[in-house]
Amino acid sequence: MVYNTLSKGYEEFEPIEEGHVKIYVCGITPYDSSHIGHARPAVFWDVVRRYLLYNGYRVTLVTNFTDIEDKLIRKSQETGIPPTEIAEKYAAEYIEAMDKLGVKRADEYPRASEVIPDIIEMIEGLIEKGFAYESSGDVYFRAEKFADYGALSGKDLDKLMPGARIQVSDLKESPLDFALWKKADEDEPGWQSPWGRGRPGWHIECSVMVLKFLGPSIDMHGGGTELIFPHHENEIAQAEAFSGIKPYVKYWIHNEMVNLEGEKMSKSIGNVIRINEILDAHDPMAVRLYLLSAHRRKILEFSEELLGSAEKGWSRIQTCIDNVTAFLLNPDAQGLPDAGPLSQAIEKCRTDFFEAMDYDFNTPGAIAAVFDLVTAINSHVVAQAETTSGPSSRQKVAEAYGLLIQCLGILGLTPRTSEEPKPYGDDLSEGLLEILVDMRNSARKEKDFKTADYIRDRLSYLGFVLEDTPSGTKIRHQK
Repeated sequence: MVYNTLSKGYEEFEPIEEGHVKIYVCGITPYDSSHIGHARPAVFWDVVRRYLLYNGYRVTLVTNFTDIEDKLIRKSQETGIPPTEIAEKYAAEYIEAMDKLGVKRADEYPRASEVIPDIIEMIEGLIEKGFAYESSGDVYFRAEKFADYGALSGKDLDKLMPGARIQVSDLKESPLDFALWKKADEDEPGWQSPWGRGRPGWHIECSVMVLKFLGPSIDMHGGGTELIFPHHENEIAQAEAFSGIKPYVKYWIHNEMVNLEGEKMSKSIGNVIRINEILDAHDPMAVRLYLLSAHRRKILEFSEELLGSAEKGWSRIQTCIDNVTAFLLNPDAQGLPDAGPLSQAIEKCRTDFFEAMDYDFNTPGAIAAVFDLVTAINSHVVAQAETTSGPSSRQKVAEAYGLLIQCLGILGLTPRTSEEPKPYGDDLSEGLLEILVDMRNSARKEKDFKTADYIRDRLSYLGFVLEDTPSGTKIRHQK
């Protein structure tokens, strides 16, 4: 179930192509260092991608870099550095920061400058169909000719006043019309076109990249709420008018901003906290936890106090990982003899976590489920038991650990390991993995197939394939 900005309601998710989800997310304009607000959509969409992959979908995710834009051109004019050089510097810096936050890289990172021939081709097609016109070297889209214009933003076109986020120009037939191609000044970057030397308008860049890399109809399109109008509204008009195929996007999924002292964080007004400064001062996983702590449709307020709370929360999760790892690796460790409360906590987490994720990717609800499980695990393994806990109790601890690692993996929260990494992989030490396999085999012998299957499935999610052979269970790490 996802909230769709276009329909203004919740809808069941069903991809256009069975088993394959195509996603496009509007990226940054790399004219300066990125701030914490830029990290929020990147982390959110990383979680969406991970959850879709967990549910068995094939996912193709494309996010762009806008390397042709007024702010970038102005910075080039001020510094004398070519726009492409500026853009590549800050794009690389952004990707490095996202790597630290555990954001898996997109399948494609197209640049606007790389698709100029495709942009010209689309503009020519729109002119041919009567949706666009040339005016003194500029080319404009006839917004009112597109019947559904305004459907995404819900704006009444009759009430839109010139100047309210709409550029006024004597070259336009209507104030609502927007630029597809702009005549370039001599000191601006430009490309030759049928309408003279110029550069593309901002809106058409994304439409072209979606069509080029994903096709005329995609499942999800992401971006901040400030892009709904006019950017995404214009994207729909251009793309559907050109291709004749609807919908251009089935589910429009927008995220709210990160605010600083009640005001939207923006490089243009200077009230920003650069992401690299935050990552230098805080554990990246704590920063990621903070970014996921509010629902994507809610404004996230930035403060050191909130980041400090996220640090404490992450430390609590990490301590639990250390506790349960030490417990399972120590055959003499004793937990509570009654595994009933832990068993109940496992089922509750399994229900609450996945219900939260299924309902509009509710990350704060999913995080709350994780912390409930952390509390239950710590209560069980840290307690000073007066009686010996049996194999079933230890199996429940292993099951809880597997679920915890699974949930953290979906959220992209990667705990450090308490030992040096072993050949089996990053998530489990070799000794702990072997204990989990022994517990699974013991459960099978006791005909506790639910526990046995659960351990196998959780290990499979982490990339460990178990092969039962006459000589025993073989472990294979599938990357």
